[in-house]
Amino acid sequence: MKLKQIGVIHSPYKTKSEAPFQGRHSDEVCELEVFDEFLPGLADVEGCTHLILLYWLDRANRSMLKAFPPYDGKEHGVFATRSPNRPNPIGFGIVELLGVEGGRLKVRGLDAIEGSPLLDIKPYFSEVDSIPSATVGWRK
Repeated sequence: MKLKQIGVIHSPYKTKSEAPFQGRHSDEVCELEVFDEFLPGLADVEGCTHLILLYWLDRANRSMLKAFPPYDGKEHGVFATRSPNRPNPIGFGIVELLGVEGGRLKVRGLDAIEGSPLLDIKPYFSEVDSIPSATVGWRK
């Protein structure tokens, strides 16, 4: 399997400790720099209000299989958490698109660290991407 980095994330967060636990609760603005060869893929993205971003958590510990989320302080399997430390540290964020200028997208609601590799951008469709009745058992 080979992934292609399509860009880089420019963020006000320089370290993991500066980043919020959940980006959606942040008002900070980040900038996505999309590499020139992928610019044609941005056609019509300016019409989206929200985007799904996939990015590589390049500073994560890839050997972790257990995590202690901040919500309850108990140990859980990493696949039942959103810990960045996991075998394949792929970040997932739903962000508000604030603007597009060439290959640069301004977004709000992201918890990525400065320099994180951007893997993909997808439109967020509320009618298919939202499941209001979904639950996580240990968070009850």
